[in-house]
Amino acid sequence: MKLAKVIAWIALLAMTVALLNGFINGNFGQDGTELLANPWGVVSLVDLYAGFVLFSMWIAFREKSVWSAVIWILMMMVLGFFTGSLYVLVMLYRSQGDWLWFFLGARQEKLMPKKE
Repeated sequence: MKLAKVIAWIALLAMTVALLNGFINGNFGQDGTELLANPWGVVSLVDLYAGFVLFSMWIAFREKSVWSAVIWILMMMVLGFFTGSLYVLVMLYRSQGDWLWFFLGARQEKLMPKKE
């Protein structure tokens, strides 16, 4: 789990730097127009949002609260894998070393009831 935390921290820091660079040095309107004019730019966006949707399915599955899932998913759609990295990092720390809880979240008890 330590390696997963290190990777999540690296991803979060990389996304933070990338987002700051984009906000500081980029022009969203102009750069977005150029991106959409390029067929590979469109492919990249479709690929990116397919990943966002698939990752968001995992968030929706494992979250107990609908509102919590909605907030995380909205953040995912706006901030991308900055949010994905943050979500993984938070859940790794909350899991306290329990990989099943990390992957299944609130569904763990329903899918894997404790036998008495």
